[in-house]
Amino acid sequence: MEYKNNQLTLSEIKIGKSAIIVKVNAVGGMRRRLQDLGFITGNSVDALSIAALGDPTAYRINGTVIALRKEDADQILVEEL
Repeated sequence: MEYKNNQLTLSEIKIGKSAIIVKVNAVGGMRRRLQDLGFITGNSVDALSIAALGDPTAYRINGTVIALRKEDADQILVEEL
């Protein structure tokens, strides 16, 4: 994936950190699902915790906690705050 130096995928954000969504690269049904969950350009997201086996990771967006697998979080481009 090609992106600017200050941008990361959501899965690269460290636990306890926050970020602003820059772009959702998913397509089709997955893109729609992520948008329905609040993963929309400009929204803030907080990385909360990682499951015991390392996947999925819990994120807070719009006051709701959502668990995303790494492969899904890799489709979301963010700028860390």
